[in-house]
Order: sequence, then structure tokens, then C-alpha cells
Amino acid sequence: MKASSAGDAATPPASGLDDSPLATALSELNQRRKSLVKKEVPLPNHTRIFTISNQKGGVGKTTTAVNLAAALATLGARVLVIDLDPQGNASTALGIEHRGETAGTYEALLDGEPLRELMQQCPDIDTLWCVPATLDLAGAEIELVNLDKRDYRLRQAIAALLDETTGTEQEFHYIFIDCPPSLGLLTINAFVAAREVLIPIQCEYYALEGLGQLISNLNLLSQDLNPQLRLTTILLTMYDGRTNLSQEVAADVREHFPQETLKVAIPRTVRISEAPSFGKTIISHEPTSTGAIAYLEAAVEIAQRGA
Repeated sequence: MKASSAGDAATPPASGLDDSPLATALSELNQRRKSLVKKEVPLPNHTRIFTISNQKGGVGKTTTAVNLAAALATLGARVLVIDLDPQGNASTALGIEHRGETAGTYEALLDGEPLRELMQQCPDIDTLWCVPATLDLAGAEIELVNLDKRDYRLRQAIAALLDETTGTEQEFHYIFIDCPPSLGLLTINAFVAAREVLIPIQCEYYALEGLGQLISNLNLLSQDLNPQLRLTTILLTMYDGRTNLSQEVAADVREHFPQETLKVAIPRTVRISEAPSFGKTIISHEPTSTGAIAYLEAAVEIAQRGA
């Protein structure tokens, strides 16, 4: 009896642990993982071409481009990322060589080299490819000025790739173009080549600053250069549900763009920020993390909307 009562006394109550905020968060994350397994992820009937753009820096533009691409590739799509930013951050995050004499988007735009010969396979995901950006791209803005059809160079390159691959096993379901945070000839080439625009908006002060001007520019470009171009997707990034500011920004964006804004918001996490330093996306770096789950959920929503 004494041993029994001692054993009973030594057993701590479990209810306190089960009700803790950490346990609740882990349980919710586990449910989200299970839900993803059950979701249908339809493939598009034609290649969907996205430009990821925001003229405001630091909003998670490149992070969104590479992680959505990786998520869709993980879910069964064949995806190409075209790195149009001279900094080459998308190339770095995908583990793609882009130093020295590496050929990439510069050669596609200036020399007309086929994208099929320039793209590299992501080492972590077999169905994910990237056309890298090198430092040579920094001078492309000036060099493009004197070329014929300077606004259509990327569109022609993508059209040639689609002509070669459509209807084959090499056909791409998605193409994501990561462009610099400025409205120069590189960004104009991206808008002219794309059919859809995805804008990441960080849930912070001044989040909507400049967005009206960006949308105005998109409307002008669609009228003058690319009638197919549409703003189809807005993704909230760097979301912190513990702060009133994040909640207010999210509500404001959803009020102004109810059809375009995805239901899921990408949380602000250290894991997402550190993944590129390993040459990886969050999908490969920490596939069970909250950031990876959020990007996978966003990818599913984009795929379902397209269907």
C-alpha cells in the first residue's frame, strides 16, 4: 500500500501540459499537416506564368517565389523559377550555381540563348528548375535599351521554351519570375512575359504604401504591352498573430482585395529567414515547420484557384 501511494504521489498531473499554449500550437500544426495530405492538388491545363513583384523591398518577395515554387514542386508539379534579380537571391536559395562564368537570364535576354540550355535542376527537388541570375544582369538594364523588342525579350524566351516542351514530359506547370524591387526594363520584361501577378505584402506598418502605384503601373502595362496580365494573388507575409498590427494589416488587405488575397498568411519565423543561408528553401530545410506548412497551404490554395 505504501509503495502504491508513493507511486501515485510521484505521478504529476497531465492536464496542465495538455492545456499549455505550446501543446495547443503543436496540436494545431499537426492537424494542418494531416489536412494537407488529404487535399487535392490539381495540375493546371496550361502553364501558369507568375511574376512575383512588389516595388517595396523587404516584403518577402524572393522568399515567396522560391518557397511557393518548391512547395508546388513537392506537391507534384513541374516548376521553373526565372531569377531576374541581379542579386541572385532566388538562385542562392535554390542551391543553384550562379557565380563566375555561369550562364543564366542575362544570356537569355541579351544573347537569345534558349532557356532550356540555361536552366539548372534544384539539388533538393527533382521537379524544380531555375534559370540563375549573375552579376552580369546588373548591366542588362542599360544594354537592353538599344535592342529590338527590348520589352519582349523574356516573353519570347519563355514562348520558345513552351513551344519545345508543351505536350511532353518536360512541360512546366508553373513558371515563377522573381524580379528586382524597381520598375526598370527587367521588371517590365517580367510583366510582359507573365499572365498573373502575385504580390507579397508584409503585415507591418506602411504595408500598403506604394501598392496603389504598383497596381496603377500593372494596369498601364496590361493596356499597352500585355492584355493577358492580371493581378490574381496577394499573399500576406511576416504575419504575427500575437500583435494587433499584423491583424489590422491583414484585415485591411482582405477588405480591399477580398478575391485576390489568399486565406493563409505566412508567419514571421527564424526558420524561413535562415533557410537561404543553407542554400535551401524552407520546404527542404525544415519541412515540418510552421513556415513550410504555411507555404504548402498557400501552394495548394493557388493550385485549387487555378483549377
